[in-house]
Amino acid sequence: MLRTSLPFARLPALVTRAAFKFKTGQRAGIATHATARSARAGVAVHGSLKTQQQRGLASMALAAAEEPEHMVCASTAAAKDAILHRMWNHIQSTGEENAFYVVDTAAIEDRYNLWMTHLPYVKPYYAVKCNPDQRILSTLARLGTGFDCASMAEVNDVLCAGVDASNIIYANPCKQPSHISFAATTGVNVMTFDGCDELTKMKKLHPDAQVVLRLFVDDSHSQCPLGTKFGAVLNDVPAILRHAKAIGSNVVGVSFHVGSGCFNVSAYSDAVLRARKAFDIGASLGFNFELLDIGGGFPGDETAPVAFEDIGRELNKSLSEHFPVSSGVRIISEPGRFFAAASHTLAVNVIARKLAPNSLAALTPSGSSPLKASQGKRGLHGSVDPYYMYFVNDGLYGSFNCLLYDHAVVHPKALTTVDDSAAFTSSIWGPTCDGLDCIAKDIKMPVMDIGDWMYFANMGAYTSAAGSHFNGFVPPQKVYFDSTTTDDE
Repeated sequence: MLRTSLPFARLPALVTRAAFKFKTGQRAGIATHATARSARAGVAVHGSLKTQQQRGLASMALAAAEEPEHMVCASTAAAKDAILHRMWNHIQSTGEENAFYVVDTAAIEDRYNLWMTHLPYVKPYYAVKCNPDQRILSTLARLGTGFDCASMAEVNDVLCAGVDASNIIYANPCKQPSHISFAATTGVNVMTFDGCDELTKMKKLHPDAQVVLRLFVDDSHSQCPLGTKFGAVLNDVPAILRHAKAIGSNVVGVSFHVGSGCFNVSAYSDAVLRARKAFDIGASLGFNFELLDIGGGFPGDETAPVAFEDIGRELNKSLSEHFPVSSGVRIISEPGRFFAAASHTLAVNVIARKLAPNSLAALTPSGSSPLKASQGKRGLHGSVDPYYMYFVNDGLYGSFNCLLYDHAVVHPKALTTVDDSAAFTSSIWGPTCDGLDCIAKDIKMPVMDIGDWMYFANMGAYTSAAGSHFNGFVPPQKVYFDSTTTDDE
């Protein structure tokens, strides 16, 4: 773990210069979707006049746009620097001690533009379960995405964000009856199923529903497999569709999900082929399917083992073969982490520190104190290195539930400027009384003091959404800003 690459005294000036390149190059030169362009132009954005002033001369913007590869690199660095600057400014201006998120709403729009570049014919329906943050919902609603909901509460949240019911898919194959009735009352008509009993239940409670058959597909290469719980195998599809025909259900299409965080591009093409077979089975039974939902599983940041561009290339090839534009089939998807992950950066405070028991016995002579950060850090007489245990104010019962439920791997970095000339084996622990509340073990870190800060990037997916108040520890607050401006939102 290394300290941040820029001393904070230098951050404001550097961030301003980098952000100027970011706005004029990446935003003005690369955005492809009309809605994104109009939103970026300053429509309904706080401080739009100041934003326009910061964009600089049009001639400089044109010059920046002519160097897209350079600007992409500059914009990535600028966004990161702006986030760290905003984080540190919040700590200094408020005296903050509690853990908190910095949420970059510009990152959400960046991901939308990336999606429209590589999968322009697939309409994204954001998976609300990933992170139901209202700012994420409103940003994506403004951009024109749909929404994938799995409960009455999620449907209500999206409707409250001003989204029309026609832009919602109730993509939970096993629904509580009262939630189906709520969907019927609010005009949410498109919903998924994967068995005959669910079909019968939906027909009774929402007779006008447009239902979508969820298929079982190979999700063995995903971070979080879903096939053990959901999906009809192809051999069962004929019987399920015959039942749908018998009770008069309006089956309009097919859906699948390769698992959350899929790292194998061929899983998508295999799933599309299975969907094609299901379409053909439906046609043989008199159905005219018009919707294909390709689910989620798309990576949320640039550190994933598989690049989104590679997945898009594979999907476009497979969709063109089996569901060409001429087929008239409408194609949607359910990305969650793709939009949310990179938008959140979490800052945590070191609330306690100690040497691990074995390390303490080896390092501390009778009657002396454990090493401090200002003392030598290579062990007594260079013979033994200390093992530091750091306790921070967020953990497995809060944002880091993702370690258990989402199989996430996190990478702590020092926000506070520290001496990184030497790193020692360390562990990071959450604040609760549970001995299982451990964020990381046996990692290399520079020595940090009580009161120092760490940060974790890419913490927007399946983190705060599943946090709790266990032991009386409240979830981190959120600080919203746009990394392309110097203003908070």
